[in-house]
Amino acid sequence: MKVETIVQALGLEVKCCRDQLGKEVTGGYTGDLLSDVMGNSREGYIWITRQVHQNIVAVASLKEHAGIILINSSQPTDDTLEKARTEQIPIMVSDLPAFEISGKVFNLLTSKT
Repeated sequence: MKVETIVQALGLEVKCCRDQLGKEVTGGYTGDLLSDVMGNSREGYIWITRQVHQNIVAVASLKEHAGIILINSSQPTDDTLEKARTEQIPIMVSDLPAFEISGKVFNLLTSKT
Protein backbone atom coordinates (compact mmCIF):
# COMPACT_ATOMS: atom_id res chain seq x y z
CA MET A 1 0.00 0.00 0.00
CA LYS A 2 1.21 3.49 -0.81
CA VAL A 3 1.57 6.28 1.75
CA GLU A 4 -0.88 8.28 -0.35
CA THR A 5 -3.60 5.66 0.20
CA ILE A 6 -3.16 5.93 3.96
CA VAL A 7 -3.22 9.75 3.79
CA GLN A 8 -6.47 9.73 1.84
CA ALA A 9 -8.18 6.99 3.87
CA LEU A 10 -7.37 8.58 7.21
CA GLY A 11 -7.60 12.25 6.24
CA LEU A 12 -4.02 12.98 7.30
CA GLU A 13 -2.57 16.46 6.89
CA VAL A 14 0.61 16.30 4.80
CA LYS A 15 3.19 18.69 6.23
CA CYS A 16 5.97 18.04 3.71
CA CYS A 17 7.22 15.84 0.91
CA ARG A 18 3.90 15.35 -0.84
CA ASP A 19 5.92 14.19 -3.86
CA GLN A 20 7.11 11.19 -1.80
CA LEU A 21 3.64 9.78 -1.04
CA GLY A 22 4.15 7.08 -3.65
CA LYS A 23 6.43 5.17 -1.27
CA GLU A 24 5.34 1.65 -0.44
CA VAL A 25 4.31 0.95 3.17
CA THR A 26 5.20 -2.57 4.31
CA GLY A 27 4.19 -2.25 7.97
CA GLY A 28 4.06 0.16 10.84
CA TYR A 29 5.61 0.98 14.18
CA THR A 30 4.29 3.10 17.03
CA GLY A 31 6.71 4.50 19.56
CA ASP A 32 8.33 7.60 20.98
CA LEU A 33 11.62 6.18 22.27
CA LEU A 34 14.09 6.67 19.41
CA SER A 35 16.33 3.75 20.42
CA ASP A 36 13.30 1.45 20.48
CA VAL A 37 12.24 2.56 17.00
CA MET A 38 15.80 2.12 15.70
CA GLY A 39 15.99 -1.38 17.15
CA ASN A 40 12.58 -2.68 16.18
CA SER A 41 11.15 -0.91 13.13
CA ARG A 42 11.93 -1.92 9.58
CA GLU A 43 12.44 -0.49 6.14
CA GLY A 44 9.18 0.58 4.51
CA TYR A 45 7.33 1.07 7.80
CA ILE A 46 5.18 4.06 8.60
CA TRP A 47 6.22 5.41 11.99
CA ILE A 48 3.60 6.79 14.39
CA THR A 49 4.95 9.10 17.10
CA ARG A 50 4.34 12.11 19.33
CA GLN A 51 7.91 13.35 18.89
CA VAL A 52 8.29 16.45 16.70
CA HIS A 53 12.02 17.27 16.78
CA GLN A 54 14.40 16.74 13.88
CA ASN A 55 15.88 13.53 15.32
CA ILE A 56 12.75 11.68 14.18
CA VAL A 57 13.79 12.37 10.60
CA ALA A 58 17.28 11.04 11.25
CA VAL A 59 15.82 7.79 12.60
CA ALA A 60 13.28 7.51 9.77
CA SER A 61 16.02 8.06 7.21
CA LEU A 62 18.35 5.56 8.87
CA LYS A 63 15.61 2.91 8.93
CA GLU A 64 14.32 3.89 5.46
CA HIS A 65 10.78 4.44 6.70
CA ALA A 66 8.06 5.29 4.21
CA GLY A 67 6.90 8.21 6.35
CA ILE A 68 6.08 9.59 9.79
CA ILE A 69 2.64 10.22 11.27
CA LEU A 70 2.48 12.66 14.16
CA ILE A 71 -0.41 12.12 16.59
CA ASN A 72 -2.70 14.36 18.67
CA SER A 73 -2.38 17.20 16.14
CA SER A 74 1.30 17.56 17.05
CA GLN A 75 3.12 19.92 14.72
CA PRO A 76 6.69 19.35 13.51
CA THR A 77 9.24 22.05 14.21
CA ASP A 78 10.58 24.11 11.32
CA ASP A 79 13.97 22.39 11.50
CA THR A 80 12.22 19.01 11.43
CA LEU A 81 10.41 19.95 8.23
CA GLU A 82 13.62 21.25 6.69
CA LYS A 83 15.45 18.01 7.49
CA ALA A 84 12.49 15.94 6.24
CA ARG A 85 12.60 17.76 2.90
CA THR A 86 16.33 17.10 2.63
CA GLU A 87 15.90 13.41 3.48
CA GLN A 88 12.64 13.10 1.47
CA ILE A 89 10.66 11.68 4.39
CA PRO A 90 6.95 12.56 4.31
CA ILE A 91 5.53 13.88 7.58
CA MET A 92 1.80 13.71 8.16
CA VAL A 93 -0.35 14.83 11.10
CA SER A 94 -3.41 13.17 12.61
CA ASP A 95 -5.66 14.55 15.32
CA LEU A 96 -6.12 11.02 16.70
CA PRO A 97 -4.16 9.52 19.61
CA ALA A 98 -1.55 6.83 18.94
CA PHE A 99 -3.82 3.92 19.86
CA GLU A 100 -6.54 4.90 17.40
CA ILE A 101 -4.35 5.85 14.44
CA SER A 102 -2.25 2.70 14.92
CA GLY A 103 -5.39 0.56 14.77
CA LYS A 104 -6.62 2.32 11.65
CA VAL A 105 -3.27 1.95 9.87
CA PHE A 106 -3.10 -1.72 10.89
CA ASN A 107 -6.61 -2.34 9.54
CA LEU A 108 -5.77 -0.65 6.24
CA LEU A 109 -2.56 -2.65 5.81
CA THR A 110 -4.09 -6.01 6.71
CA SER A 111 -7.25 -5.51 4.62
CA LYS A 112 -5.11 -5.43 1.47
CA THR A 113 -3.47 -8.81 2.01
